Amino acid sequence: MSIIEEIAAKVEDWKGKDISIHQLSGGLTNTNYKVTVDGKPYFVRVPGESTDLLAIDRNNEYHNTQAAANAGVAPKVLNYFPQHNVMILEFLDGKTMSKDSLNEPEMPSRMAHAIKRLHAGERFLTDFNMFRLTEYYLRLCSERGFKIPADYPERMPTVNEIEKAMSVKPLATVPCNNDLLAENYIDDGKQLWLIDYEYSGNNDPTFELGNTCQEMQFNDEQIKEVCAAYFGEATPQLIARMKLNMIMSDVGWGLWAAIQASISTIEFDFWGWALERWGRAVEKMDSAEFSIWMKDVTQ
Repeated sequence: MSIIEEIAAKVEDWKGKDISIHQLSGGLTNTNYKVTVDGKPYFVRVPGESTDLLAIDRNNEYHNTQAAANAGVAPKVLNYFPQHNVMILEFLDGKTMSKDSLNEPEMPSRMAHAIKRLHAGERFLTDFNMFRLTEYYLRLCSERGFKIPADYPERMPTVNEIEKAMSVKPLATVPCNNDLLAENYIDDGKQLWLIDYEYSGNNDPTFELGNTCQEMQFNDEQIKEVCAAYFGEATPQLIARMKLNMIMSDVGWGLWAAIQASISTIEFDFWGWALERWGRAVEKMDSAEFSIWMKDVTQ
């Protein structure tokens, strides 16, 4: 019996009912299922192999998913099986978004409003810091002999300078998803829902904003639109924080992709993604604008 079948058999409310299980496509860490019980759909998330190496705390994810649901931006958790780290969530009836759909007019503002609603909710269980996560990923790759793109260690002094610059005038941390790639938005026609809280934690809001802008490959006008919709203004300092966090998004998640290339059983070109992300980070660190962002963020 598979884990999903075992879980389905354990849910008291489902016993004696007509159950169908359908594996959903997508998902870079876990295997996701739509389970229909007497015609009613549910979403079931089963963790992938060795995801503990990726610094995913499942208790933190469970707690924060509940908090995000209370904020009105995430699906409700209906069942949790800690021995399997499996959650059963309400099934959202909406469109899973893509980079193209989120690049349509007015979408950056809608994204910012959904994010602001999440950030206004109750604080999460633990904190998230991409600088510390990057250090952990680098240690893990060194200890395990995982292949990483060239020159990562040599660029860490620049990463340290970014952290130092952003620490001059820090922003208060808020509960963040921290991993808002396109597929983690669902549009039901009325609002954007934010899903997948594996990396959630209290964090600088401009990481959340910069990270999602990087995932969508937003241009400067779209980045300003997100900033203005969230903060009410788009000052050089706030834009600089977002731009530097866009670099850190690629630095940290580039290493994540390199680790996945070594451990994941999911059919996806993780190594190609690692090279793409690291290439973008290096390009920005070497750009003429980098010194301007580093100056503006301290003003």
